[in-house]
Amino acid sequence: MQSTLSRCVTEELQYRQDFLFIPVLVGAGAALWFSLASPPSDVVLLVSGLCIIPIAIITRHRQNALSFVLATLALLLLGMLLANWETRRVGTTVLDSAVTTTIIGKVERREVDAKGYWRYTIALTSTSGPSLTRLPNRISVLSRSREQPIAVGAGITGKARLSPPSGPALPGLNDFAFSAYFDGIGATGFFYSAPKALPTQAETTDEAGWLEAAGSGLYALRSAIAERIRSVIGGDAGAFAASIITDERRAISSETMEALRVSGLAHIVAISGLNMALASGIFFVGMRMVFSLFPGFSQRYPVKKIAAFAALLMTFAYYLISGFAVSAERAWLMMSIMLAAVLVNRPSISLRNVALAAIVIIAVSPHEIMGPSFQMSFAATLALVAAYSFWSRWRGNRERLFIARPPLWMVASSKASAVIGGVVITSLIGGVSTAIYSIEHFHRITTYGLAANLAAMPVMSIIVMPSALIAMLLMPFGLDAPFLKLMGYGMAMVIDIANTVSSWGGDATIGRQHSWFLGVSTIGFLLLTLLRTHLALLGLPLILAGLVLVPLEQNRAKPDLLIYEDGVLVAFRTDQFVVTTKRQAKGFVFDQWARAVPLPDTHVAPVMVDDDKAGEREDTASPTPRRPAVLTDQQKQEARDKMILAFERTNGFSCQKNVWCAGRHESGVKVAVISNTALTGTACDLADIVVTSRFVPFSNCRSGALLISATTLRKTGSLELWLNEAGAPVAAARAAMQDVARPWSIHRAYDWRSKTSDGAMPSHIETMLAARP
Repeated sequence: MQSTLSRCVTEELQYRQDFLFIPVLVGAGAALWFSLASPPSDVVLLVSGLCIIPIAIITRHRQNALSFVLATLALLLLGMLLANWETRRVGTTVLDSAVTTTIIGKVERREVDAKGYWRYTIALTSTSGPSLTRLPNRISVLSRSREQPIAVGAGITGKARLSPPSGPALPGLNDFAFSAYFDGIGATGFFYSAPKALPTQAETTDEAGWLEAAGSGLYALRSAIAERIRSVIGGDAGAFAASIITDERRAISSETMEALRVSGLAHIVAISGLNMALASGIFFVGMRMVFSLFPGFSQRYPVKKIAAFAALLMTFAYYLISGFAVSAERAWLMMSIMLAAVLVNRPSISLRNVALAAIVIIAVSPHEIMGPSFQMSFAATLALVAAYSFWSRWRGNRERLFIARPPLWMVASSKASAVIGGVVITSLIGGVSTAIYSIEHFHRITTYGLAANLAAMPVMSIIVMPSALIAMLLMPFGLDAPFLKLMGYGMAMVIDIANTVSSWGGDATIGRQHSWFLGVSTIGFLLLTLLRTHLALLGLPLILAGLVLVPLEQNRAKPDLLIYEDGVLVAFRTDQFVVTTKRQAKGFVFDQWARAVPLPDTHVAPVMVDDDKAGEREDTASPTPRRPAVLTDQQKQEARDKMILAFERTNGFSCQKNVWCAGRHESGVKVAVISNTALTGTACDLADIVVTSRFVPFSNCRSGALLISATTLRKTGSLELWLNEAGAPVAAARAAMQDVARPWSIHRAYDWRSKTSDGAMPSHIETMLAARP
């Protein structure tokens, strides 16, 4: 046993498989730094790095336990240092609270959605009415006007409603403020009316520098290409076609996107290894075919390397117009390394190339490792390359068994399996390898993804990508329309395949996973794919252990009360149905709840009591929220009487629009959701739990009821509560925000009135959160 283990370790080191774990450990260090509520201080990190990293470099050739431990610690520290440095380098100023103001800035990007609305990414220069003291550098604002869009690089102004990027919809879900922080987006919102263009000042480009000017030019070119494709092809097929070239996805209708997700074809929308490999491969093969028409030239010059260099330039051009998404960045790096390997006569497809691409991305943008795009794209690539390497070794060993030429039947079967089996195996490996991350991030898994990919991949390979490549080459000459049309036909076929497969069902909702699921499963997956000896089998028990956690987590008690961080959307959950304060069970937040908890399919809408004029002035769901109306004593008494009646209804909400909602859970706990601060005291007297979307001057109810105000929700984020009984309503609770001290969440502790930060929670909230489910 000892000799076998030693032999395997020696073989792994002989083939330098240890190099493949460099991005793994650096990435793990970055992920650890981002996950900690309170990471080590800069001084501790820097001193630790200066002490350990040099020693690890000196002892790197000593193959003993000490050098292994030092190398591991050094790489983990390096990842943490890179994450710390990136966070400080980005330094995004995030808006602390929602505000209506007039903005002035410059359009950096723009993208149209399926409704014809334009979303602008704006470099903010100033605001007025009011003027913000903490001005975000960059904002993302939606214009619902269908007027002529404002050009990239032009000035823009208009009255807008701005809000901080939202946090997780529930504990453990995606934190949009995290990704917005590293994208430089400090606020999101919408224009009240069509924005107006401002003349661009001549000195702007000089001050910004050539890099910003080049970036604006690239985004303007990207937008123009996307508009050209959409205008020629039209419909969802045109929007789909534009997405695989420029990565502009918003124009695809929600119905088509859902069909692509359910069928397992959503990966086509992103510019990933598939798109980049097809484009580069077709261009590379096409160049070699052209050279073959000139035998004299082909015999005199290294045409394979010339074609590889030309494909390298084409791949870089593709990346420039792709919007710089992490999937496109990873695909470009991979293809560039593969093509560069051809130039220097090295193997083009290898795990080392994947590791090099991962090292570059982690070094430049460590935060990407936390997102599903990085994890899923690298998981698929790693699994495919590892499978190819294993198959190459197996084929080499098999062919060595034959001294003479292999029999004809073996040659024929090998060619047939390469054509037919290649597509099947590739789709199967890609789907299985990304299943872990689909479950973790999207809480769903597609069961018919293999069938959809088998039908769609030939269309993408034979019709779509060749047509797209030729169209892009001919677009500067205005000769692209016929090939764009052909590309559109292929895109329409893929959409039909997605609609057909999605109609079969097969989209299984899994729910949130155990906190150990992702880590344990990923370690097992990495061992299985990165090691070449029998040691790789050590990954199988870890993957199985991760899968065992799935049913265990599903059998845990589900929360009874869900509260979104805006204090408006609140839901009771039972095993048979879900009751919300919204009339319709739809929307981005509710969809996340439905998949993560998961929620029952049956939705019970609130009973709307007769509305009066008191609530018409305040509509927190409308695009123009206003201050609460002032209620008379009579109106307060009427609201009190209606709430008393509402509490007599079990497992249901009764609501007066934009004023209050009230309901009683089957446990007897009474919950009031208040939108008018004048009724907060009344709700405290009647309910066990009071949720208000407004700021109130007190932290808890004098009656002893639990008060969850806007101030509280800013610090906790969304909440999920396990209810007990009236009098002691909360048995356990969890908050989406564990700490607001990190740079992407510290704006939640800032008070613009006093211009101070206070992240401390009220004592009763800390007590509530201390009771773990």
